[in-house]
Amino acid sequence: MTVDIEVVPIDKPDDVNVIIGQSHFIKTVEDLHEALAGVGGTLRFGVGFCEASGARLVRRTGNDDDLVDLAVSAALAIGAGHAFVVMLREGFPVNVLNQVKAVPEVCTIFCATANPVQVLVAATPAGRGVTGVIDGEPPVGVETDQDVADRKELLRAIGYKL
Repeated sequence: MTVDIEVVPIDKPDDVNVIIGQSHFIKTVEDLHEALAGVGGTLRFGVGFCEASGARLVRRTGNDDDLVDLAVSAALAIGAGHAFVVMLREGFPVNVLNQVKAVPEVCTIFCATANPVQVLVAATPAGRGVTGVIDGEPPVGVETDQDVADRKELLRAIGYKL
């Protein structure tokens, strides 16, 4: 048996964050919607979920049609059973990641980022599966003492640390 590895770029605007994960049940799409909607009224989101058996549709939901379309397009491009894609605006993964991970059907999270993302998909005659992601670019060095001070200042300025 052979395995082909495909690199699937995720097409999204720079101001959109993405969460990519794997789940195990059709109920996921509704549970993710409830988890995301419960975070607060300003969060805009779209969800695409690849069904792995039965009708094998990309299930979709969200509160922003453009983000739903982006999530569905990304899910179709990935095309791996039980993979899901969440596209976010007016909020960040750090604000919803625990709620997403707490959805009982969620098995794993591959990434949560605003960076450019490529999904590594393994394909066999039996189907497709996500093997990992390329999230952003490689480091160019190690932070200096000034970089540490700047990082700490930024986190406090935007309210993530006291």
